[in-house]
Amino acid sequence: MWAQLLNARDRFTTWWAALGKLTGDGLLYLMASCFALILGWTSTQPAQWQWGYLTFGPYALAAVVALIVGRRAWKREHLFRMVLLGLVVIGAVFVPLGLEAHWRHAQPEIGVISRAGKLLSKGEDPYRVNSVHGHVVNEIHGLPAFESFFPYLPLMGVFGLPSAATHESNGLTDARIVMTLMTLLASGWALALLRLTKAQKLRVAQVLIALPTGALFLSTGGDDMPILALLLLGVAALQRRQSNLAGVSLGLAAAMKLTAWPMAAGALLVARNKEGRSTWRRLLLWIGAIVVVTTVPFIFRAPGAFMTNVFAFPLGLAGVSSPAASALPGHVLTTWLPALGHVLAPVSLLIGGYFVAKYSRRHWPLTLSQLLAIMSVTFTVLMCVASATRIGYVIYPLNFALWAAVTQDHKVVVSELVSC
Repeated sequence: MWAQLLNARDRFTTWWAALGKLTGDGLLYLMASCFALILGWTSTQPAQWQWGYLTFGPYALAAVVALIVGRRAWKREHLFRMVLLGLVVIGAVFVPLGLEAHWRHAQPEIGVISRAGKLLSKGEDPYRVNSVHGHVVNEIHGLPAFESFFPYLPLMGVFGLPSAATHESNGLTDARIVMTLMTLLASGWALALLRLTKAQKLRVAQVLIALPTGALFLSTGGDDMPILALLLLGVAALQRRQSNLAGVSLGLAAAMKLTAWPMAAGALLVARNKEGRSTWRRLLLWIGAIVVVTTVPFIFRAPGAFMTNVFAFPLGLAGVSSPAASALPGHVLTTWLPALGHVLAPVSLLIGGYFVAKYSRRHWPLTLSQLLAIMSVTFTVLMCVASATRIGYVIYPLNFALWAAVTQDHKVVVSELVSC
């Protein structure tokens, strides 16, 4: 079966390369326009369906232009692709972001981050648990109970500080705009550092920023975008063997959200200096110092509230329904058999850890590309087995798979992770 899958992958890769770069862009923008239109028709969240209708036109226009121009040979093809990418970013990110920030339509996490920023600005704890007779109740009047939780690490609250300082939750201090600026800064720095071809860098930027895999989340309030940008900066630093920069960027990401922890831990396996010697201790020192300094004070202040917000609620163990509970296998299984909620993820981690350890031992020392391939498979598995996770987390394995492909210095076969 794996041989057939690899053959299919190779045939697809050959076909895609034969299309030409501009034609490939056109197909990607065409698929993006179809996705935007479907989202506009089907989504019940105002921020999402508005983004869909606002971006259908820009994506469709970019697709038509790329497909028409792609039929001719252009000497400055890359420059044209860059200009087209910039126009798509304006139409799919900047314009919808500005309008939705003005309309105050956003995903729930933006309100959660903004309120955390206000509490932090007053020197108060963003982690709170209000329970009556053992049941968590809504402490914020007029909002769903799940919005009372702050399921992040403390540093995520910094994105809410500008709105707290101005006492305005829209306009330029909207948390989405701050996160978008952070994403653009970190990803731009990373792309400047990465040892890739111009075409590879453009494709990375497309998936991370311009296509719905990035634009939708930047405009509506996806808090994973600055995390991904910092992880990409960490990847660039690891490729350049700049351990200090890698440690700082991965440490900042890990101090914001738990989704950065697998990559931060995996980076210890591939961190090396210019001479090829391992620098995992320096990397661990940076990551550990940033996480400890920003997190430990809040743990000591209210350990129970911290654990409930950061761990129990995201895992679906706080007794409150989360909007992140997409109909993935783990959620479906734990809905049928609630007892599985306490064992499915740990057992999957143990089994997955065994196979990852076996693969790593067989291919030691790991390359950066191999680590990213492992991360792609790991996130896919975690998404499928978690009792409460959202389908939007697919942007992690998608980006990791792309980064693995463009950073490989030899052919990486992801199927080896399963076959071992």
